[in-house]
Amino acid sequence: MKLEKISNNVLYVVCAIIVLCFLAFMFIGYDNYDEAGRVAPKLTGMLLFLQYALGIVTFILMIWSVIRGAKNSGGSDEKTTKGVPGKKVILFTSVVTILAFVLGLVFNLGEDAFTTSSGVTTSGTMVTVVDAFMWSIYILFFVAVCAVVLSATGLMTKFTKK
Repeated sequence: MKLEKISNNVLYVVCAIIVLCFLAFMFIGYDNYDEAGRVAPKLTGMLLFLQYALGIVTFILMIWSVIRGAKNSGGSDEKTTKGVPGKKVILFTSVVTILAFVLGLVFNLGEDAFTTSSGVTTSGTMVTVVDAFMWSIYILFFVAVCAVVLSATGLMTKFTKK
């Protein structure tokens, strides 16, 4: 399938960009210190830009996938693609994404303001939001690993064929 090949190639390119950015962050000026003796990596801005870009693209693709999935299901509760119930997967993914962010937000309420080595202070609210996104990433990564393992075993298609 042509769309699947394009999707795989895009995934490989995005993963390569992420790996290259993280390697550059860790190996180019990471041990740069400021006057107070704190570590001030040179490529922090690049890493932040990458995270913002990936977050925005992921959010747009999530909304597009939900809309596309709703259109393709056509109101049918049991429509499956290759034995996997698409509507249930879309609902589960949407609920877990929202729940992961809410859990991250709740666990990090009341964070203190953060002052960087350059003297820029970030409000406690923004620190809370960033921490919430980090917890969301951890939760969603765990769910994604479980989904890959479940998919690799073929249990999902076995249960839906019964």
